Amino acid sequence: MCEQDRRTRIADAAIELVAEQGVRALTHLAVDARLELPRGSTSYYMRTRRALLEAAVTRLSVRARADFDAFAGSAPPPDVRAAADRIAVHLDRMLGARRADTIARYALVAEVAASTDLHEPLARAAFSRQLAVGLMTALEAPDPDTAGADLVSLCEGLVFDRVIGGRSLDAPEPGSPASIDQLSCAVETFLRGALLSNSPR
Repeated sequence: MCEQDRRTRIADAAIELVAEQGVRALTHLAVDARLELPRGSTSYYMRTRRALLEAAVTRLSVRARADFDAFAGSAPPPDVRAAADRIAVHLDRMLGARRADTIARYALVAEVAASTDLHEPLARAAFSRQLAVGLMTALEAPDPDTAGADLVSLCEGLVFDRVIGGRSLDAPEPGSPASIDQLSCAVETFLRGALLSNSPR
């Protein structure tokens, strides 16, 4: 196994540990144990805990961005309903297939809040404000910059509420048509409201 593959496996294991047990569980020895590596292997590649955190943040950002890009599509959706449905599918994946990554992201965002070089790319990893503004421009929102920023905030809130907030108790099972439909309805309501806004703020 080449060094880059080993580093990627270590970063993936770090993300799994954070998602399952919290940031405090992330240690060099815990990663060694998770990967069944000889004691000290992880610290050979990442000397400090900061380096281990950086590897996890970078890897999580890469994974999140790749998943987002795969579902964003190459062209803006043709109408509000299509846009809401496309966004809902992505949000539902964050709640279901990529739930562990979502939980790890929240935990790591809090852990690295004081480190701008780590916090900012991770905080922006799941959603693209630039693409959101582009979508609102394509939909002819009166104030696409504000609407795009608000759309990102809405998406973050919908995911957070279903992973950590009270809505998770009564929300449909991720991956089900009901889950996607519920998310789509919330996004569509926002989009239609943004398009009806009379003037930029």
